[in-house]
Amino acid sequence: MATGIFVILDDIAMLLDDAAAMSKVAAKKTAGILGDDLAVNAQKASGFASSRELPVLWAITKGSFLNKLIILPVAFLLSAFASWSIIPILMLGGIYLAYEGAEKVFEYFFPHESKSTTDFTQTLSKEEILAIEKSKIKSAIVTDFILSIEIIIMALGTVLKEPLSIQIIAVSVVALLATVGVYGIVALLVRMDDFGFKLIEVSNGNHFIKRVGEILVQSLPRVIKILTIIGTLAMLLVAGGIFVHNIHQLHEILNALPSLLAELIVGVIIGSVAVLGHNLWSKIRKQSH
Repeated sequence: MATGIFVILDDIAMLLDDAAAMSKVAAKKTAGILGDDLAVNAQKASGFASSRELPVLWAITKGSFLNKLIILPVAFLLSAFASWSIIPILMLGGIYLAYEGAEKVFEYFFPHESKSTTDFTQTLSKEEILAIEKSKIKSAIVTDFILSIEIIIMALGTVLKEPLSIQIIAVSVVALLATVGVYGIVALLVRMDDFGFKLIEVSNGNHFIKRVGEILVQSLPRVIKILTIIGTLAMLLVAGGIFVHNIHQLHEILNALPSLLAELIVGVIIGSVAVLGHNLWSKIRKQSH
């Protein structure tokens, strides 16, 4: 009896070791999307009144957890009964990632007509402000849902050859990291300027504390901008990598190039085609109406 218990415990320990190792691999593969997720959600969670930032972020975080609870079982069912569908779904996610990355690059060089940025919150009632806030939260949760699908499918793609038990543990760890880690960092980012203002307020002539506060206040938009740039580059690399590693002919053609350069080139090409295709489709739809 005791021997049987030790055998079971040993099996559990081996399972957890394997799951931990595969979780690390899956997390590395999804790091690019996690970086973009961080940049996107930092933008989504900023711009609210200081007293509403954390409640809004908590509402988005709860929505993110719900998204994962919906997506994870579907992903594991696909892995168990239709594993052939994972790679095509991964490639569709790659096209979306490449589109998002290329669209941001196009927007930088050819910006859309800017809309008026006048702040009308002073003339709105409390109910109207809350309605706008609710709409922004809903938009952020929808964006999180799309990114969550990409993160989970990409994590699943890295452990597809492992037993289902390893897949469930590894992908669930990545999904948890994608929510707790990302939104934890976002919470720190959106409060960075408030903490800076507080340091300035209590500095009492201490130039060092005041300067630290000023740096924190000035850093928030720059940090978000840097995260956006890194996230854009990461999306193109991740998207290109999906196609390079899953299309044998493409891998052979680009074999002479450094892997990062090959993935970036493929990501840019696929993203550019997706952006141009989307713009063409939008024009056709406008003309038909």
